[in-house]
Amino acid sequence: MDPKSTAVVLIEYQNDFTSDGGTLHGAVKTVMDKTNMLANTVETVKKARELGATIVYAPITFTDDYHELRPTPYGILKGVVDSKSFRQGTWGAAIVDVLKPEPSDIVIEGKRGLDGFATTNLDFILRSRGISTIALGGFLTNCCVESTMRTGYEKGYDVITLKDCTATVSEEEQRAAVEKNYPMFSKPMTHDEFLSSLKSGKPADTKAA
Repeated sequence: MDPKSTAVVLIEYQNDFTSDGGTLHGAVKTVMDKTNMLANTVETVKKARELGATIVYAPITFTDDYHELRPTPYGILKGVVDSKSFRQGTWGAAIVDVLKPEPSDIVIEGKRGLDGFATTNLDFILRSRGISTIALGGFLTNCCVESTMRTGYEKGYDVITLKDCTATVSEEEQRAAVEKNYPMFSKPMTHDEFLSSLKSGKPADTKAA
């Protein structure tokens, strides 16, 4: 695995999810603690950056009145509106301090839905930089991470999902996504397996994924 053609894509590592006091933190805290996803991601970003991989952040943000969405949103986005989450300029929408982007990193703008590709220039930026492998982590395991994974797969990227760098609202949903859905559209790896492959230039053994 060549670091120069690899990007770590970090989906919604924002205070509303990651931090005490965040509007949605209580919903994901149990799985975050179980997977140790935040600490694992910090380690992954630090080491992948040092090896020469591209670090990409994909936060989601909205105006205060959420006028980017339909007047009566439903499903997961209704939950975002009802909880007043990810409003531009607020602490909750900010990327968590332990993962503050460095000048060499890329922050994708325009994410307004689940798929990191759908309303952004993520695909353009990745292809412009010669990226062929993307490693995904973030929130929610079975929502935005999975949606981005599926599109990346369809677009021809070599997709890796960092199964211990993700979290969702229950251990049952975490397990179902990682064990059943992820292998269909990606190569699930632990962050250690990914970093080992990135360093050695060889694919990780994912048979146990």
